[in-house]
Amino acid sequence: MEEKTGVVLSAAVLAQRVGWAADLVSGMAGELLAEHWNAADVDVLASGEDAGGRRLPSNAWMALRRLGWTVAPAEGVRANDRIVRMAQEQAGRALRSAHWRAELTSAVLRTWPCDPGRRTPEEWDRVREAVPGGRYLPSSVIRSRTRQITAFAGKHGRLPADVFELEAPPRAARMLLLSACDGQQATIERGEGDPQRGLLRLQLPTRPDPRSYRDWTWVACPVTLPPTVPPGAVLHLPTLRLAGAKVRADLAYTHAVPKTSRTGHTVALGVDWGLNTLLSAGAARLHDDGHITALGHGAQFRAAGVLARQYRLRRLSEHLHAKAAQYQRLIGADTQHELSGRHQVLQEEIRCVSERRSNLNDALAWAAARWAVDQAVAAHATVVYLEDLRSMEAGGMGRTHNTRMSQTVRGRIADRMRHLAAEAGIAVVTVPPRNTSRHCPRCLTLLRHRKAPDRPTAPGWKWALCPDRAGCGWQGDRDHGAWQRITARGLTHQDKTVTDRTTGQMVIHTVVDTFETQAVITPTAQTSRADRSKTGPTRRKTTCHAPRRRRAPSPTGPSGPAGKRPEGHAPTGRRTLPRAAHRHQGVTAISTPTTRRHRPRGAALGAGFHLHAHATPPRWAQTMPDATSGMGSPS
Repeated sequence: MEEKTGVVLSAAVLAQRVGWAADLVSGMAGELLAEHWNAADVDVLASGEDAGGRRLPSNAWMALRRLGWTVAPAEGVRANDRIVRMAQEQAGRALRSAHWRAELTSAVLRTWPCDPGRRTPEEWDRVREAVPGGRYLPSSVIRSRTRQITAFAGKHGRLPADVFELEAPPRAARMLLLSACDGQQATIERGEGDPQRGLLRLQLPTRPDPRSYRDWTWVACPVTLPPTVPPGAVLHLPTLRLAGAKVRADLAYTHAVPKTSRTGHTVALGVDWGLNTLLSAGAARLHDDGHITALGHGAQFRAAGVLARQYRLRRLSEHLHAKAAQYQRLIGADTQHELSGRHQVLQEEIRCVSERRSNLNDALAWAAARWAVDQAVAAHATVVYLEDLRSMEAGGMGRTHNTRMSQTVRGRIADRMRHLAAEAGIAVVTVPPRNTSRHCPRCLTLLRHRKAPDRPTAPGWKWALCPDRAGCGWQGDRDHGAWQRITARGLTHQDKTVTDRTTGQMVIHTVVDTFETQAVITPTAQTSRADRSKTGPTRRKTTCHAPRRRRAPSPTGPSGPAGKRPEGHAPTGRRTLPRAAHRHQGVTAISTPTTRRHRPRGAALGAGFHLHAHATPPRWAQTMPDATSGMGSPS
């Protein structure tokens, strides 16, 4: 609602006005990025000091103003200083993030190998020493940057000078970073009567090119807070972005949470990554004498249906990209080509498929992270030991398998898991994953992997068996053995837990052999069943299958449905089903839902007592076979 006139704005009008403001911000941010997309300016901004040696502010828009990097709206457009702030904040964040990519690209170029497709161990050591923090950098990151440089060299016949020649300036997103503003541009507060509602007030233009400040009006937007926002949390100005014809608000809030600890844990949850089984997790306890026991048999988070849909969308995206590339080769530089319309349609379809893949990945990440944190809360664990993602590099298992491994959302799941675990006061620590699936969790013997427990001779990877039959003899699912190894390794090495300075995440970098020998799961003592030995004669059972009858006659009562059941059997001459079952049921199956979309498989229509229970049909409903059909003539 416009506060000055009291006019109620529809969702479409609100999205239009937010889009006009976002276009102004993204236009100015794009100008800043194009002007300062060079190595000198990015290094100055990343150094943290200005020309006078003073420390730059942490806010990106303030740092850019200290350096004198300003921008103004287009000629004839009037916007206040807060709109310029949002543009500077967006551009400053993008330029700061480019510094790490610039250092990585420079390190790869300085240590360019003889064969870019296959580095030698000495070349790997050199490139890791040249990259800041390259010791713990995933190999896949260096390989992807190498492939990008190789493609540039194949196109231009030379190596690029730096990342700014290798990559074009990033595109400025259409969004409003209201966190860079103050009360003169936007405010947010909770509702007085309902704590789950808030009121966002901000200035929006009434036309795409506002000519004066009169073209800007205050708009009050009521916001319904999700139940995940605590009632006592402090709300911060959100980031507004457009999603089709709607406006989405990424709302940040602050509230107190329990403090996590790096050491002193006795109950921990171990999480192992998989492909078809996305997560396998289980809890273990560290006792006072140092031995570790598992709490239960663990659980698995399966997302085969979601991953199958993700694979189909990936194949569709690859097909659309190949088709669009062919159209682009046919069109060339001709803007009036007859295939230009089809090419634009393909580009729009590619964008839609990409958004579907992104939304599916985001939903899967939140679901998997919530499942893992719920497992930790249920087990009263104070820490979650997560397998380090740096080793999850796909290779050696075929092109399809490698692609699936590389496109799973493990990094996003780990970030969501840290966010949700912090609210419950649970620490998330990454541990080295080396040999977690190769060694026995009870005796550290090298395991033998088979296809299935009933196929001990078929080679495979799913089922693990310990060859030490006399001393251990453990066997089980490969992923279940992995989470036991991860949990035991984390509990024994928790004194080696450190906090990474760049990311702020807790991590165990190396494995100590002395502690590793103690990182075993001790099997719990098997409790014997009660003694069921025969101590007397067997009780005689009657051969009469008739039900027991009442010893006293039933009281007399009114006849009809309101009275009690008469003594003895229920009437067998019933030809109709009960009223509740007669609506949607036939003779022998489950109840049919009222909706037409869902129909359970493997069941006919009948009066089953349970949703998926199948009752034996009554004798009057069965067709009796004709015993005389196969007899010949008496003569």
